[in-house]
Amino acid sequence: MKNKYIALAFAAGLSLTACDDTLEVSFPSNQDPALTFSNVEDATMAINGVYVKFCEDPFTSRMSNVWMQNTDVETQSPNSGRPSGGHRSDIWGLQASADVSFSDIYKAWNNCLEAIDLANQIIDGISESDIKNEAEMQQILGEAICLKSWRYLMMCNFWGDVPFYNEPAAYGQELDKPRTDKHIIYSNCLQQLVDIEPNMKFSDANTGGIERMNRDFCMGLIAKIALFRAGYGMTAEGTMKKADDYLDYQNDPQLAVTYTDMEGNAKVARSCADYYEMAKNYCQKLIELKGRALNSDYSEAFDNQVSRIVKNNAEVLFEVAFLEGKGGDVGWCIGVTNTNSKASNGTTTNQVGINPIYYMSFAENDVRRDATCSRYSHDNDTIALASGSTGMNVAKWDRYNSPYDLGSASSKGTGINWPLMRYSEVLLMLAEAENELNGPTELAKEMLTTVRARAFANSPTYAQDVTDYVNALTDKTAFFNAIVDERAWEFGGECIRKWDLQRWNNYGEKLNENIKAQMAWGIAMTPDLYNGLKDGSITTQYSELITEADKYLDWANKLYCYKPDGTKNADDLVWINSKYGMEEADVIARLPEGAKSFYSLDWGKKMLKSVTTYVYNGVEYTAKPVKSTDAETGVVTYELKKDNQTVTVTQNEDGTTDITKKMAYQRSDYATRIYRGYTGSGMYGEGVVPSYLPIGTTTISTSNVLNNDGYCFGYEDAGVNVEIGTVVTMYK
Repeated sequence: MKNKYIALAFAAGLSLTACDDTLEVSFPSNQDPALTFSNVEDATMAINGVYVKFCEDPFTSRMSNVWMQNTDVETQSPNSGRPSGGHRSDIWGLQASADVSFSDIYKAWNNCLEAIDLANQIIDGISESDIKNEAEMQQILGEAICLKSWRYLMMCNFWGDVPFYNEPAAYGQELDKPRTDKHIIYSNCLQQLVDIEPNMKFSDANTGGIERMNRDFCMGLIAKIALFRAGYGMTAEGTMKKADDYLDYQNDPQLAVTYTDMEGNAKVARSCADYYEMAKNYCQKLIELKGRALNSDYSEAFDNQVSRIVKNNAEVLFEVAFLEGKGGDVGWCIGVTNTNSKASNGTTTNQVGINPIYYMSFAENDVRRDATCSRYSHDNDTIALASGSTGMNVAKWDRYNSPYDLGSASSKGTGINWPLMRYSEVLLMLAEAENELNGPTELAKEMLTTVRARAFANSPTYAQDVTDYVNALTDKTAFFNAIVDERAWEFGGECIRKWDLQRWNNYGEKLNENIKAQMAWGIAMTPDLYNGLKDGSITTQYSELITEADKYLDWANKLYCYKPDGTKNADDLVWINSKYGMEEADVIARLPEGAKSFYSLDWGKKMLKSVTTYVYNGVEYTAKPVKSTDAETGVVTYELKKDNQTVTVTQNEDGTTDITKKMAYQRSDYATRIYRGYTGSGMYGEGVVPSYLPIGTTTISTSNVLNNDGYCFGYEDAGVNVEIGTVVTMYK
């Protein structure tokens, strides 16, 4: 029965026809709306047509996960050089300024507006229907409003202020609309969600369960959008502001939402504080009306998705339904890597990575780390190790573990569903909203404790990891920072971090912290550089890194692992160390009985890049000196070559050569590229993080009112590997 309704929509086509170009109406609907919405069956087919838009490429990989990088959690490194001017990697590197003509951006824009128009047709059609008050029609109406609201949430987070369409496209209607402020869009969507929510069905009563939008999800979505309405967004001037900072929120009815609070009182949300209150109310309402425990096993929700098991009234509130072969890139562009032609369940083209500092941020006993961060991959169905700390992928979805025979030639279309919201997010949204309003109250701490309790359920230091940790959060700022961290640990790989950092306005802060940590960790793992910086024999313009490096001295330079030959099971891997450093002698002592060898992954070593040159008589040579020994005299000489000229240097009696070896340590290529559009040529970025996409050239060319003036789309330079310091020694 899984995905039955999406399958029907694919088979029958869309009941309503969306316009090919959102600025032109080329033909009317295939079926009279009065007929479509005169019965539940046709109305169901119509709503399924909106769900099918999720199954197209702009969402299945682009908007759902691949474009949701680069953050301090999900990170993929672009190639070297300047932006390619039309590639997803430009978005990874925060350089979408070069992508105005990128067809994928144009397609994503249209995909959203087509889904919105289809939803508007359903909303309008049901409002005119003679059976609009029937329970199933109200449920379909609620789904249409939820789908429309989610699409606008996506558009506002990808493009900022966008055109707002609140009614279906019609012949003769002016569709060429300018941008509408995102906060007005949020308020409008919230009012529609609030009005329909009581008439929707909970997932365990709704046909299609969590694969169709339901009342559980609707309440969570209200809370989520309310937090965005309360938070920051980028203005046309390229600054980050809340609505209260620049809009007439007290007098503009477009910025107000009327709702009923938990006590049955009518409330009007206008200010940012009001919207935090609204978010709190709807989280509490969901907990009161349809609360549930978190799965005892953190990985269960993701394992269920890989196994195509759908559980209603459980941890997932809504997940996008994908059919095998019909959309669905989970396990292909995101998930554990599978390579080579003999992979029984097909291969991947992994485009979502895990940031090494994020991995290292986890406490050792937090089960979410290894459930989220994959230090291994599959190579022809055997277990291989990741290519060091910068080569990790998302562990939550592994196509190799699918119980279905996907076939060795398969790639996309895995049939693995994609989650849009889990119940743990409701708990953390409540904790966040309560803290914003009243500080770290018992309610806020209870919600945070519930989430951490599962993560550390089997920890030998549970009290320290959970009770003591939460109790130590005694002020609003400390608790907010804990929420920022907890959402990273809880939702890693689910690709919601980018939007969180935008609404909190701490995106740049987190990227700079990440770059600083990478470089400091690398320094701590490089004794010659670290010691020279500490004693002052090596100078650097980034002196703050010297003290920072002290924090990472016990972190790992390598991770060591025992891997039985030919194993196909990731559970067979025995990690000797997972975070902290270890001497190889201790590694050998800890190997399982009978094990004779071990594998290692470069970990901290990946954080810096070294460039070696050789200096003689004031001339710098890039090639290593070529050593030769005269068989008769025993004289040792070295040849240095530059510009087709060769210089011969004779070794001194004490074994020195008068050649100086210089090792210039720099920020790694990985660190330079991942935030290239924000950092520019400096060490850290400044100002607003360029996280928005430009509107595509094709869209702008057909519009008289849309443009890409203002906002902030990123620097277009190639990035510079900032030099930290140089270790100079005599070459022998």
